[in-house]
Amino acid sequence: MSILIDFGRDTEFSFERRLRGYLGAVARAVGVGLESCTLDAGTPAAAYIALDWRLSRFPGHDLALVWDEVHGWAAAIERATGATVLTYLGGEVCPEPRAVVRFLAAVRADDPDAGTPEAPVLREAGDHERLPATAPTGRS
Repeated sequence: MSILIDFGRDTEFSFERRLRGYLGAVARAVGVGLESCTLDAGTPAAAYIALDWRLSRFPGHDLALVWDEVHGWAAAIERATGATVLTYLGGEVCPEPRAVVRFLAAVRADDPDAGTPEAPVLREAGDHERLPATAPTGRS
């Protein structure tokens, strides 16, 4: 009997597991559970965290955090047509969860220096083996 090993699939499984752990760590840090999260481990990889908060300047729209492997984290508001990005955190693709918490606090405080309106290009999509998402244990 022979077995075909798909090394690419193993790499993607490892990446998805690490990314799920990272997303969970960020979600816990901002005070929500995994039920508020979605994850797309395709290319480009993306994630979404629904929040139960609204900004005073957008009273009819829920706030969310969105992430993708090219631009990193962003704060967005929910509209009928989908999420509209307000500002990007910038810096790193997968910053420490507490950096995301600080970013979110600044956005909620209407701090004009909270992030950047321009989408930063932090890396190219793909090559998930090298994406620095880490599991909650700190292992990559």
